[in-house]
Amino acid sequence: MANLASFDLNLLRVLDVLLKENSTVRAGERVGLSQPAVSAALSRLRASLGDELFFRRGQGLEPTQYARSLQEPLREIMAGIETLIGGPGDFTPETSDASFRISGSDFFAELLMPQLAERLQKHAPAMRVHLVDLVPDSYVDTLDRYEVDFALIPRIDLPDWIESASVFQSGFLVIARAGHPRLSRAGLAPGDVVPLDLFCDLGHVLFSPEGNSRAMGDAALAKLGRERRVVMTMPVFSGVYRAVAGSDLVALLPSALARHIADAAGLEVFRPPMPVPTAHINLIWHRRFSASPAHNWMRHQIAELLAPLDEAAT
Repeated sequence: MANLASFDLNLLRVLDVLLKENSTVRAGERVGLSQPAVSAALSRLRASLGDELFFRRGQGLEPTQYARSLQEPLREIMAGIETLIGGPGDFTPETSDASFRISGSDFFAELLMPQLAERLQKHAPAMRVHLVDLVPDSYVDTLDRYEVDFALIPRIDLPDWIESASVFQSGFLVIARAGHPRLSRAGLAPGDVVPLDLFCDLGHVLFSPEGNSRAMGDAALAKLGRERRVVMTMPVFSGVYRAVAGSDLVALLPSALARHIADAAGLEVFRPPMPVPTAHINLIWHRRFSASPAHNWMRHQIAELLAPLDEAAT
């Protein structure tokens, strides 16, 4: 087995890229080496580490169990080395080709990504940003495993290696299809408060990525000794408002989203009959990236673009 004195640390970079690409050709392109040079480096790694590391499978390479066990700690090591030798340095968004993955609900597909796309086109045209599904109860894990760079989530307790920033607060409004028969018969106009009895009796669509049938609105009703009739749950907000637009169901939506989509979706917006707790949305990231200029720049763009949604500032 290898020891530090005799081990060529340059081989770690090759191993890291091989674990990402599963191909000596693509790995060579990533690190600027020929395919034979990468194959030679892999032979040295096998000899030093005492494991096959990769075996041929079809047109690519399959890592062994031992190689897989090295993947996450090796990524951590390489990120630390990059930070160590790179330092804060200068950052020019106009020439940066950094790539970021943001975990968030489809709320942000509506109210963040279009504006972010416009800003990147003007100021950082080579950058790439991916919005990926928010995985319930796995926010921290996805950051720790390098699967995402940021997550936009309701405020929760976090471990000390997670940094966070509050980006906005939002209340909730009731949405219903335009001309909803029961709301019309009650003489309600958009912006009015839906009476409590009517609100509880109407069928509701609930945003619930986890499939739960209760949310903050239900807790608010419970304080009044009441409950609403939830007849459908949806894992995405777009599913909620489309179901409402095509039926006599209603829903509670974050205020900014409700106002944003109302006209285009053929919806009217009303006020709930009870106070609903405000949702506090935080941007979170791993502390390993706190000093990264590119990461810091992107955090600033996200926070700045979401600031107009903050009801605490209005």
